[in-house]
Amino acid sequence: MGFIIAQYCILILILTQDTVHAQIRLDQSSAEVKKPGEAVKISCKISGYSMTSNYLHWIRQKPGQALEWIGRMDTGSNSATYADSMKDHFILTEDVSTSTQFLEAKSLRAEDTAVYYCAREAQ
Repeated sequence: MGFIIAQYCILILILTQDTVHAQIRLDQSSAEVKKPGEAVKISCKISGYSMTSNYLHWIRQKPGQALEWIGRMDTGSNSATYADSMKDHFILTEDVSTSTQFLEAKSLRAEDTAVYYCAREAQ
């Protein structure tokens, strides 16, 4: 069974008095199919706000199952917090200079087959 990462964009419009003031975008890297044992690194490029002003979460959804929280990055500090079941398997990193967050798995397992999402924590 391959590892599938689908590309999704989360688009949030901030509206005040019927005027768009900012467009916040989280653009993920392209979809990939991987085999068990291979590595993968997914990116999440942030635009429309200062990356260091919000936590950035990573979530996945396995086929036919509920969303599952992987962890979050305290953006700007390169400090990550992981779900207990994920901390030895995934690595969260960031590149503040390019406003990009990363989710990496060094050795994929068949049970990692899922759609992966990055999400900004609301203020």
